Amino acid sequence: METEQKTVSRCSCTPSPQAPSCDCPADSPRAEIRTTTGTITSANRLDHLLARWGWNRGGHRVEPGLYRLGSPIAASPVFASANYTLSFDALRSALAGLDAWILVLDTKGINVWCAAGKGTFGTEELVRRILAADLASLVSHRTIIVPQLGAPGISSLDVARRSGFAVEYGPVRARDLPEYLETHTATPAMRRVEFPVADRIVLAPVELVMALPMFIAAVVLWFLAGPIAALAAVSTILSGTVLFPILLPFIPTKDFSTKGLILGAVVALPFAVAFGTNPALPLWADALSAVTTLLVMSAVVSYFALNFTGSTTFTSRTGVKKEIFTYVPVMAVMAVVGSLAGIALLAGRLFGVI
Repeated sequence: METEQKTVSRCSCTPSPQAPSCDCPADSPRAEIRTTTGTITSANRLDHLLARWGWNRGGHRVEPGLYRLGSPIAASPVFASANYTLSFDALRSALAGLDAWILVLDTKGINVWCAAGKGTFGTEELVRRILAADLASLVSHRTIIVPQLGAPGISSLDVARRSGFAVEYGPVRARDLPEYLETHTATPAMRRVEFPVADRIVLAPVELVMALPMFIAAVVLWFLAGPIAALAAVSTILSGTVLFPILLPFIPTKDFSTKGLILGAVVALPFAVAFGTNPALPLWADALSAVTTLLVMSAVVSYFALNFTGSTTFTSRTGVKKEIFTYVPVMAVMAVVGSLAGIALLAGRLFGVI
């Protein structure tokens, strides 16, 4: 994204009648207004691709502060955004051709929804940015449009009391903003949070990247236990990172962990049958092989599934905490027992017991 920085002659920490001073030192630098456009460049698209694949996860951000989109005037609307590039770019591209002010909050490179949950897209930061930009001297109205997904972090009453600006919650999706601005009234469809398969699949790449070290385990298993064991490891990884988000709404049960256990057991079953019906092994070894496969694969897929709780519309913070404390110990026991059983089988082979 190409931005042009312009310095304006006003203090960045001007106090207002509704809020205290920012307590800036006497030689505080004056605020800057950056200029942006609604055009998404090839460099922006590359940045989005790298962000989706988890490359330099904390580095996809723009500078916080006030941005001028087009040629805004005093009556032009003001929008709040996160300084995560995908959030900022979605907003400015949706507003292409319009004149507006964009107030970018410092969310540490995290999107609006997650930052609202963490508190970085919150009341304190919004008020601080309004005062630091001296927004009251730039616009004739006293309204700032905040994404609906940012609502959990914003207290509209506190923002109004401390800054003099009323918070107006815009639609869920930035692409609905042009229609929303015609009446400043959101339709039920604009308020509805959807999570279609395309949105779910887009979560898979970053999970795959995080799981890359586990592919090394597949290579090791190839040499220790053969190609079927390696295929089982690869199937486990792909099931937990790719297949799970695709099938998420269709797997019964409410908790992600139990959904993962079900999917893991289904994927593990063919491998358990293959390992548990080896005529070259004694019956007890076949049974132990099948149990090992079911326990380890189900536990790992369930763990991957739990990772998606922070990036879906199906969960809440309290629900996630409850699920973690309830099911992570279960996963750990399953993984440890299964691993010990696998080690016992491997030792039996090495020492000629089986």
